[in-house]
Amino acid sequence: MLLTKAEMRQVILGGAVSLVGIAGFVGLATFALLLSSGASSILTAMFEPYILRILRFTLLQALLSTVLSVVLAIPVAQALARQRHFPGRTWIIRLMAVPMGLPVLIGALGLIRIWGRQGILNSLLLELGMAEPISIYGLSGILLAHVFFNMPLACRLMLAALERVPAEYWLMASGLGMRPGSIFRFIEWPVLRSVIPGIAGLIFMLCATSFTLVLTLGGGPAATTVEVAIYQSLRFDFDPGRAVALSLLQIVLTAVILGGLSLLPAPQDEGMTAGKAVRRPDGQLPAARLADGSVVMLAALFLGLPLMSVVVAGLRSDLMKLLSERIFWQSAATSLAISISAAVLALLVSMTLVSARRAVLLRGSAASGARAFFAAAGGASSLVLLVPPIVLATGWFLALTNFGDVSVFAPLLIVAINALMSLPFVMRVLEPAFIVHKRRTQKLAASLGVTGWARLRLVDMPALFKPMLTAFSFAMALSLGDLGAVALFGSDSFVTLPWLVYSRMGSYRTNDADGLALILGLVCLLLTIAGTMGPARREGAFHA
Repeated sequence: MLLTKAEMRQVILGGAVSLVGIAGFVGLATFALLLSSGASSILTAMFEPYILRILRFTLLQALLSTVLSVVLAIPVAQALARQRHFPGRTWIIRLMAVPMGLPVLIGALGLIRIWGRQGILNSLLLELGMAEPISIYGLSGILLAHVFFNMPLACRLMLAALERVPAEYWLMASGLGMRPGSIFRFIEWPVLRSVIPGIAGLIFMLCATSFTLVLTLGGGPAATTVEVAIYQSLRFDFDPGRAVALSLLQIVLTAVILGGLSLLPAPQDEGMTAGKAVRRPDGQLPAARLADGSVVMLAALFLGLPLMSVVVAGLRSDLMKLLSERIFWQSAATSLAISISAAVLALLVSMTLVSARRAVLLRGSAASGARAFFAAAGGASSLVLLVPPIVLATGWFLALTNFGDVSVFAPLLIVAINALMSLPFVMRVLEPAFIVHKRRTQKLAASLGVTGWARLRLVDMPALFKPMLTAFSFAMALSLGDLGAVALFGSDSFVTLPWLVYSRMGSYRTNDADGLALILGLVCLLLTIAGTMGPARREGAFHA
């Protein structure tokens, strides 16, 4: 036993408090949804033609977005896997990570700059005599935006799978003189086939629960998803019954998707390899290099042009005027306070849950209660996947309506919702690092009698600083760029940077929106970069 009984009780109690807090926060919101409207009215609203139409559109756009993202990612991943020495390959792969680190609203602004009514592409087509053949709003815009954000994710995951193929496979393919078609059929496709179901399920989940993109690019009632309809039911129509029905429908929808994802088979290992250098026989001919280079460059332009347009438009705006406005500093201070608070809360809750799970493992108890606590502590971070942020915000909005002005509680609620939203990422970053560190240092620390604050300061913090910084910076960036919960509680007296950008877009002050988007995007990117650049800390210092 590496922990004293007092330490064991303290750690497990901390995890239990966090678990009860998470379950209570989500449970009370769900209970408020059920309580705010009778079962009969919920069932009646559930089968309204309007709600059924929204459900059909939600599933349709998610399915089409998934298919397009996966299908378009395959040739890009193949080209990058074949051309390992393509000029700028490393930077193109890094470019594919940028959309995942940017607030969704900024990506939408960039797409409007390229594909919108006054965008670069439509302006070029108008010069050629074509009458605006591309519309960024409605279903086509939603699909375009989802592909912009999710195709790079699919491509990176596929590329990682293809790069794990042992070099001996390519040596054998070269010896047998296999043509590109045979290589795809017998080597690449079996690898891609094993990862595509998981990738497609993840993208489908992201698209089915998409909020900001649909809110920004949706074409009215004909192009509205369940989450956006929840927001509209409360914000504009103030129809709690419909909002409750839609929220319960969203919970059922996400539960079904998560259940389907859990049934997907895990990717198969590609086998042993001697670690030889990879030399693919299908990417050496000039025609193959030209084709692969064209595919990669088209993908880079598709991703890079909207991002570049945000930078150019932001620099053209009157940044000095924006920086002199009181509303900017007010919204920046609000966003900063919320994001720091949410990141700290997510980090503290994650550490208590991770520590409690490890304490249960150390006790080695086979009791059903211990196993249930271990599973619950691990699954608590995924509750936000089952009950999305907009549903949580709706439940608490309805619960607090009877207590006066809901905006008074808005900052605390948004901090809690954003912390819960970032828990899945924070837990997955911290838990592996925490377990490895404890396994390496726990026995030596116990033998030297280093406990309590001294162990935290001398042993734990130096080793866990980097993963904690990574988790904190990404949680902060995620909260800083979030529009979901803020969209429901935002008002003239409670403004965050994303809400300010969205409101300036809605009032057609696009120059201001461009400048604010540039500032917000740079801050989020800097936070993302900071999470991967922490100072090197060595556990060896403690061992020495």
